[in-house]
Amino acid sequence: AGCCGTKKQKLNNSSSIPCNGTSVISNGIRNGMVAHPEMCFFCFDVLYCHLHSLEPPKTPDFCNDPYPLFVTWEIGKDRRLRGCIGTFNAINLHNGIREYAVTSAIKDSRFSPISREELTKLHVSVSILRHFEDGADYKDWEVGVHGIRIEFHNEKGSKRTATYLPEVATEQGWDQIQTIDSLLRKGGFKGLVTPDIRRNIKLTRYQSE
Repeated sequence: AGCCGTKKQKLNNSSSIPCNGTSVISNGIRNGMVAHPEMCFFCFDVLYCHLHSLEPPKTPDFCNDPYPLFVTWEIGKDRRLRGCIGTFNAINLHNGIREYAVTSAIKDSRFSPISREELTKLHVSVSILRHFEDGADYKDWEVGVHGIRIEFHNEKGSKRTATYLPEVATEQGWDQIQTIDSLLRKGGFKGLVTPDIRRNIKLTRYQSE
């Protein structure tokens, strides 16, 4: 994740925060860093206002270009996952972070909604996803560098998808095979994971800030 934080802080520079970099690649995404700590402060503001039924915070100063993104909430000193939801569609960052700061906090079906009482114990990270590439096979990616999104058919023949952000495999101590097998389970595959199942996966790799 490109930025993370635990509480609201005042930035030294209160002027507008542009997208860094000036060159543009073919898909319209700028080179250079996009993620900024202010994005995480904004997540806390948005969630605080939502949980206290207040007016949403003012429009932030950071870059508003469209990117795919994920917002991840963790809690406590051991940083237990509390919610993580995002989108692979490019979305303007102001509205996207505003939307997914709340969605990941209250609509992740793996967890109960985050409560007011938990606010002071939370950590948040915003992942800006970039550099998407089709993998040649299920092993065409590097642990600790790439996030991966897989498409596969479950044991009933239905198409399913699942993703892990770049930091997940490293944090769990997984190699490529362990990561792929875990991701299949995350995506709902309940059958025996065989080499043929892995070979039939369509993999997309990406990086995040």
